[in-house]
Amino acid sequence: MNTIDWLGFVGVSLILFAYILNVLGKITNNNLLFILLNFIGASIACLASILLNYVPFIILEGVWAFVSLISLFKYFKK
Repeated sequence: MNTIDWLGFVGVSLILFAYILNVLGKITNNNLLFILLNFIGASIACLASILLNYVPFIILEGVWAFVSLISLFKYFKK
C-alpha cells in the first residue's frame, strides 16, 4: 500500500469506528468524540480522494467533513 492508500484507510477507519461506537450505544451522535472522529476521518479520506483525483469521493467526503464541521461548531456554541 502506498501513502494515499494509508490515508484513505485511516480516514475511513475513523468514520467506521465512530459509526460502530454509535450503533453499540457507547456514544451518541451529539458526543464530541463522534463528531471529531467523523470530521477528522472524512477530512483525511477527502484528502486521499483529492490525491487520487476521484471526484465522487471528493464530493462525498468533502460534504461529510463539512457537515461534521457544522456539528462541531454547534457543539461548542452550546
